[in-house]
Amino acid sequence: MPALAADLRRISEEAVARYALGADWWRPPLLSTAAADHRFDVLPRIASSDHLLPRDLLVSAKSVIVFFIPFKKKLLDENTPGKFPCRNWGVAYQATNRLIEHVSGTLQAFLAEQGHRSALTPATHNFDPIGLTARWSHKHLAHLCGLGRFGINRQLITPAGCGGRLGSLVTEADLGDSPLMGEEELCLHKQGETCLRCVALCPVAALEEHEFDRQRCYTRLKVNLHHTEALAGLEETTEVCGKCVVDLPCTTGSKGSWRHGPPPPP
Repeated sequence: MPALAADLRRISEEAVARYALGADWWRPPLLSTAAADHRFDVLPRIASSDHLLPRDLLVSAKSVIVFFIPFKKKLLDENTPGKFPCRNWGVAYQATNRLIEHVSGTLQAFLAEQGHRSALTPATHNFDPIGLTARWSHKHLAHLCGLGRFGINRQLITPAGCGGRLGSLVTEADLGDSPLMGEEELCLHKQGETCLRCVALCPVAALEEHEFDRQRCYTRLKVNLHHTEALAGLEETTEVCGKCVVDLPCTTGSKGSWRHGPPPPP
């Protein structure tokens, strides 16, 4: 791995550790980089037709950086019972949005000190409210950077599981590729084993093996915010559920390769 990419991993871990002193919800982050080359040209086809390319954020972009902040098992377990999210799931969502901005800003500042410009987008709510597709999909970028693979739940499964949040930025620094995994699937069902537990756990049946009803899912998120006592008083952007990432074989880990040591403990 290039030295600068290794520095970014260390800095992201330190940033999360410092921030987590006030809230015990997060495990150490994972981080991957990839050259901003032709591989990202597929984004308008696999994500959304108007998806931005790295050069749209920064004309001089040479690299894409994606990081994943996994939640601790105790938060994931707290959100497991019932059909609605627990309050701490909503509170942690708000806090994680700020943490993602903090990590992104810390990485951007470090790269600036090295003489490299960077550009980033908000942690969330950068999507089309009609089609419900993002113009900058952290999940698709992470997939292309080798940080994880998509599961049946349409979430990214990383070596540290799928229970967490993603952030990304682009930079003119030449970081090269530093994937955490190859092309192997991390979803048990996609490996040919019996699972589909995420499908069974969706409280509104928005998930199927080959289909995903985005509108049904998003409607549920808004219902959760405005009609459940647990989330009362939280920010208007706290549209959460999380039932498709908890209590799964891939929630805090994955049955796949790990190229740079074991995943962080749950």
